[in-house]
Amino acid sequence: MTNEWCGWREATERALYGPDDGFYTRPGGPGPAGHFRTSVHVSGLYAGAVATLLRRVDGALGHPDELALVDVGAGRGELLTGVLAVLPGEVAARVRPCAVERAARPRGLDPRIEWRGELPAPGSVTGLLFANEWLDNVPVDVVETDADGVPRRVLVRADGTERLGGPVDGADAEWLRRWWAPPLAPDAAGALPPGLRAEIGRPRDEAWARAVRTLRAGLAVAADYAHERCDRPPFGTLTGFRDGREVSPVPDGSCDITAHVALDACAGPSAERLTQREALHALGVDGRRPPLALAATDPSGYVRALSSAGSAAELTDPAGLGGFGWLLEPVGGACAGLLTAGGA
Repeated sequence: MTNEWCGWREATERALYGPDDGFYTRPGGPGPAGHFRTSVHVSGLYAGAVATLLRRVDGALGHPDELALVDVGAGRGELLTGVLAVLPGEVAARVRPCAVERAARPRGLDPRIEWRGELPAPGSVTGLLFANEWLDNVPVDVVETDADGVPRRVLVRADGTERLGGPVDGADAEWLRRWWAPPLAPDAAGALPPGLRAEIGRPRDEAWARAVRTLRAGLAVAADYAHERCDRPPFGTLTGFRDGREVSPVPDGSCDITAHVALDACAGPSAERLTQREALHALGVDGRRPPLALAATDPSGYVRALSSAGSAAELTDPAGLGGFGWLLEPVGGACAGLLTAGGA
């Protein structure tokens, strides 16, 4: 990789998606599951919940002849594989599963799953579009306030060395004014303290808008670790992951590079936002332990139910995965409110 100075957005694009040595696109690489666990990898309960949501979308749309399930940022196809495994036959026969992923199609994947490197055409999809931990890997630029409190673009080299570049201007400056609320107050002259950092989420807003536009009718869902304007971390969230551990974000292709998502900025006018805990509870996933009496009457069933409850508790833990944000964008009106009371 080149070791020239550039912004974090450009550096991350090369590091994650370079054709030969990108973290996600490197031939023969283990994929995301080799470095970190998403909700998809925690338990089949997650795929089951997405299958339940897909069936609700199907009902709201009047059971169309073809029902799309588009998984954006599909990894190695684990979510689609899990959903197809639990769908009733009548629904599975109508489902058109599509994985959107920049890495090559994995060997042995269910032949029913279409594999593509980019989003479907605008207005071509009727069904459910689901993006689990996709937006956090859409590369963004990073800014830092200088000694005078001026937000400047952070430049980086492939070895992770940083320096400040020019002041942020144009559309990026406007995004910061609207969506970044530094928690530390400016001084009497109105200047921000030095050393504050933020990620400019505008590319993610645009990527999500493109994803939603693929729908003719249905529901688009983004599930990701996120923060709100009122509680943006003062020093940003950029980090790396390698082999299951959090590491420094070095853009040399050796690690995942990720940052929390400003889902409130991504949200369109009809959007609904829930925590993952709220969303999964609405889809029938909870962490309640099975009754102890079951251990006496059906010991094997009790052990299975206990294991399921443990997985559900991890998926819905408000201090962990349960605190993730779910952004729901209904298109066409029929799929509004599917995770609220009365939407089942």
